[in-house]
Amino acid sequence: MVGAAELTPIYRKKTPFASNPFESSARKTEPLERERGERAHKRKIYCHLDMRGLKLLDRFTSTQVHAVNPIETSNGKSFGGVSRAKFNSHLIKSFGSNSKPKKSSSVSVAEALLLPYGVPATDLLEPSIDPHLKPSDFVENLADLYHRLEGCSSHSERSLLCVQQYSLLGGLGDPKLLRRCLQSARQNAADVHDKVVLSAWLRFERREDELVGMAALDCGGQVLECPKVALVSGVDPNSVSGHCQCGEDAANAVSVPFFEGSECVGLDEEESDVSFCIGDEEIYCRRCKIASLSSPFEAMLYGCFKESKKGRIDLSENGMSVKGMRAVEVYSRTRRLDLFSPEIVVELLSFANRFCCEEMKSACDAYLASLVDNVDDALVLIEYGLEEMAYLLVAACLQVLLRELPSSLHNPKAMKFLCSSKVRERLAMAGYGFLLYYFLSHVAMEESMVSNTTVMLLERLEECATQRWQKTLVLHQLGCVLLERRQYKDAQFRFLAAAEAGHVYSVAGVARTKYKQGQQYSAYKLMSSIINEYKPAGWMYQERALYNIGKEKILDLSTATDLDPTLSFPYKYRAVANFEEKQIRAAILEIDKVVRFKLSPDCIELRAWFFIALEDYESALRDIRVLLTLEPNYMMFHGKVSGDYLVGLLSLRVKQLSEAECWMQLYDQWSSVDDIGSLAIIHQMLGHNPRKSLLQFRQSLLLLRLNCQKAAMRSLRLARNNSGSEHERLVYEGWILYDTGNREEALAKAEKSMHIQRSFEAFFLKAYALADANLDSEASSHVVQLLEEALRCPSDGLRKGQALNNLGSIYVDCGKLDKAADCYKSALDIKHTRAHQGLARVYHLKNQRKAAYDEITMLIEKAQSNASAYEKRSEYSDPEMAKNDLNMASQLDPFRTYPYRYRAAVLMDEQRETEAIEELTRAISFKPDLQMLHLRAAFYESIGDLSSALRDCQAALCMDPNHTDTIDLYNRARD
Repeated sequence: MVGAAELTPIYRKKTPFASNPFESSARKTEPLERERGERAHKRKIYCHLDMRGLKLLDRFTSTQVHAVNPIETSNGKSFGGVSRAKFNSHLIKSFGSNSKPKKSSSVSVAEALLLPYGVPATDLLEPSIDPHLKPSDFVENLADLYHRLEGCSSHSERSLLCVQQYSLLGGLGDPKLLRRCLQSARQNAADVHDKVVLSAWLRFERREDELVGMAALDCGGQVLECPKVALVSGVDPNSVSGHCQCGEDAANAVSVPFFEGSECVGLDEEESDVSFCIGDEEIYCRRCKIASLSSPFEAMLYGCFKESKKGRIDLSENGMSVKGMRAVEVYSRTRRLDLFSPEIVVELLSFANRFCCEEMKSACDAYLASLVDNVDDALVLIEYGLEEMAYLLVAACLQVLLRELPSSLHNPKAMKFLCSSKVRERLAMAGYGFLLYYFLSHVAMEESMVSNTTVMLLERLEECATQRWQKTLVLHQLGCVLLERRQYKDAQFRFLAAAEAGHVYSVAGVARTKYKQGQQYSAYKLMSSIINEYKPAGWMYQERALYNIGKEKILDLSTATDLDPTLSFPYKYRAVANFEEKQIRAAILEIDKVVRFKLSPDCIELRAWFFIALEDYESALRDIRVLLTLEPNYMMFHGKVSGDYLVGLLSLRVKQLSEAECWMQLYDQWSSVDDIGSLAIIHQMLGHNPRKSLLQFRQSLLLLRLNCQKAAMRSLRLARNNSGSEHERLVYEGWILYDTGNREEALAKAEKSMHIQRSFEAFFLKAYALADANLDSEASSHVVQLLEEALRCPSDGLRKGQALNNLGSIYVDCGKLDKAADCYKSALDIKHTRAHQGLARVYHLKNQRKAAYDEITMLIEKAQSNASAYEKRSEYSDPEMAKNDLNMASQLDPFRTYPYRYRAAVLMDEQRETEAIEELTRAISFKPDLQMLHLRAAFYESIGDLSSALRDCQAALCMDPNHTDTIDLYNRARD
């Protein structure tokens, strides 16, 4: 056994270059090499904690994305009896001077801004019900799902299990984890109807609809997202890493031979041996050619039917037009469809169905499918496809509708079609069921939780649900939507049905609907019974607090925070309670606790509200700018005032900076690691130059550091759309691809950009993407060369500092400590404060522990965001100081997992196994994490509890099936 001091990294392979030198400090840290005194023997390795890496990756600090629960909005036209126009006029007069008024005037201004909307009140606060599945035993559910995935041999069944995995992991909010589930589902999908939905879903997750110049049916080069490949039945095991060649194969979409001359025109009487009459018209044909179309025709023309003896056959009663029958004759000889209009091909499809001409039907189906390229055509042709059971045509039409999402949600014809119960039944005959409506309702809920479209799509999804988890999911989601729509009785019915199906969290929805209907005591009793019956969780006490009063309410909220420190509502409630007691600074300090680790719009809005009341308009303006960066269309004050309007209003009270002053302030904020302040400055700069792609790119970097990946991707797409040159556009496209897991495509974009023009960002992108793999000495040398080339290209100090910091990380991994130190010092010279962490690492590797401690202390003193610095400093401290630093890191950011793992390892080191496991269990309850699950599995194995070890291994592998250390542990425990 080894102690906490000798723990080796969970992810790092034991090679000098096994890690990405640009990896995030929240994901990779260095091994502790702290002296622990003389020990009789080395203990068995229990976990793989890594504090060595803290390389301060300059693009990310973590992979979490946290749920945002904005304050409920309303569309009222007047507030507090004051009309919008009159109130706005009053505010403009109040804020009309750039000079700060006297205090008495200032107080009236703050009151004028806040009072008409109602100041924040504890009675009006309530947390939203999470629409995702939240099992009472999340780890057990993950383990069971992995067990079923492991034993599944059917591709279709495995694909559906991956969709279930997506629904189960949805509450974690990790987009990369969710994307991996969708990719696995798409890779295993064998049927066209599943492939069409999943490829469109993957495209939607990338939001390529927001990229200027990208059409719905454009292929980005990934096989899993290619619209043409989706229309081909069967499973390609190499599809995950495959590159699409659909551009080269476009000509083969409908394979037809080429004919010339008379073969492409109708026959005359001399050439034919049979004719078909439609009304007064006669169509001359060759008997053998018509007979070859189907068995029924062959029997009719050559069998015992009387038509076999006739030279003239009447088809007037079969619904064919003359043009249609002439087309049948031409097709019988040429097997060509491109000679005819789509209307004629539709008629041929109907003819083929009536007379069992399977080859003709397949050709018509494929040909019509190849013609669908817009929503209007899709809505027309899908009706024919369903009527004639031309399911490839149906797939092509649905594919267009799905790849146009979310815009097609706002097409009345499209939604009238898809929301119809009868259409759902017809689509079910074509193979479309739960998966289709799961995707549609997922998009609809993202667009609006309260729209009629969302409700109707969820109702169709409810009709499709067959398995228990499917019914539970849709019932719970319908309950959430109906609750938002204030249809409390209907919502209660759905929540109750979900709870009866085994989803305990839905009981919170039942309690909430009771409360909304005036049954507060009933809601309180219900939540109390849940707390008594099940293992207590933070959300249970949070929900009961709504129905409690006095000290018991505060106690419930404190218990909720103890059990789950990541819940926002308890902090918000305590902050507003302080505000009501006129303790505004205490309110700000309380809400700061959650803003430090979860940058959610509702918390930022609340803090801005407090700053206005405190007359600190500069800080309020900063927060509103950050809020608009997260959600550009955000409506403040209960949805009654646009954020942009408040920015304009508050700007009258705050000194405006020139562009040069903004850049200087951005450098200062960047150097103090104040990412929130930096976001506000960039938002202000974009107000003067909204199409500045460089600023939008900087914005995306900051948002990634703050774990706001959805907003970061939006900024990155804007940077791509507003890029002023081809080589710049390629770089931003490369980052989009890299951030969505397409590393090889990102490298190709970087190469293409460099061929057009050498630039800092192109070299940096290529170096970053290359460093994402295990680096040997040759690969590390190549990355060093790329970063050195980047530093020779023009750029600003912000990016140069990042490149120097990353170059230092590569040198450290190569063992070139002096060169690494030079890089970090050069980065510090241009105010890249994060380089203190890398330099401390160099001192530590040189056994200069005091210098390392002092260096990281300088970072703590300078940085506004310093949870990772406290975590890192624990490596260079004595055990008691290390404990204090790690407690501070947990307090600043409870999402950071290293402190829990370290404390558990220390307890295990002291042979306090039960306490060690409990330390991890408490953290896993609110932050299920691969590393903590792996570590707990190792602890269970060491004490002989192999069933628990197997369960944790399975849960961890459900999150990452390729994690080698967990696979090894899992195999050991099984054997």
